Amino acid sequence: MTGNPKSEIRRPKEIRNPKAEMGNGLSAEAGDTAFWTWGDPLASEPMVLRDSPSPAKASPLDLTERTACFGEAIIEFAKQIPQNPVNNRLISQLVGAGTSVGANFYEADDAVSGKEFRQKIGFSRQESKETMLFLRLVAKAEPTLAPEARILWREAKELNLILGAIWRK
Repeated sequence: MTGNPKSEIRRPKEIRNPKAEMGNGLSAEAGDTAFWTWGDPLASEPMVLRDSPSPAKASPLDLTERTACFGEAIIEFAKQIPQNPVNNRLISQLVGAGTSVGANFYEADDAVSGKEFRQKIGFSRQESKETMLFLRLVAKAEPTLAPEARILWREAKELNLILGAIWRK
């Protein structure tokens, strides 16, 4: 048998990602992700896919949900931007960067090693910084959308600071 023996046998998630067990918000609690689950298979009620997240507010430590909601907010904002040659480029860059924050965070949460975790968190942090830039540029290109862009910019900044703190640990 040649090669890395660890790569041939998939370890359970609990062993692969011990950080998910810690209370650092890197794993989703069962109640916080009700929107993305189909409910208890043993329940007598029929399973329903809801159109919006559950009314229960997610824990502020649940970055998985927060980054997903941020990506959704970026998509909704991008739909409001009028299309023209300048804005079309900004829209595609903004949506790409804004949704990648959550995508890279999800990958970090499922990382196999500490090195991979740190790398993916770093990518997520870079994407949040890039999102901040494109929100600024959209606000310049479309001044009527500046107030909403500022709100999203603040969220991107908060995510950048949080992800930076995680990355430095």
